[in-house]
Amino acid sequence: MSREHRCALLAEAERAELIELADACIADGAQVRVLVGPEVGCVTAQVREPVLEQRFLLGDVLACRAEVELAGHRGWAMRLGDDRAAALAAAVLDAEARSGRPRTAEIDLLCERVAERRERRESQEWAELAPTVVAFEELT
Repeated sequence: MSREHRCALLAEAERAELIELADACIADGAQVRVLVGPEVGCVTAQVREPVLEQRFLLGDVLACRAEVELAGHRGWAMRLGDDRAAALAAAVLDAEARSGRPRTAEIDLLCERVAERRERRESQEWAELAPTVVAFEELT
């Protein structure tokens, strides 16, 4: 799993999942240094419309980011909203995974669960939208 993909999935994980696993990561006494404390600000959101897959700027959204160093490896996270604890926990998990420390497999499992939830949510959304599809017939 690429770091970009892992960070994207950690950004969607539930707050409690992140904090519980991050606490487990540092429970062994690993040295954690906060490089950039959780900061809340606005970022410009860019989305891709699904038909022509063209990107456009949606607007500014509230986001929180953090950066840490754990066992000599940097971890970074950005999440939508203003949940500072969740952003810090996600950064710890990124650093844990980058360092290959013992909780890496659990982080990968968390990311897999988040990916499965995303897929179910998107499938359900498409299933709800399907009855609204208009089929045009072409007269020749």
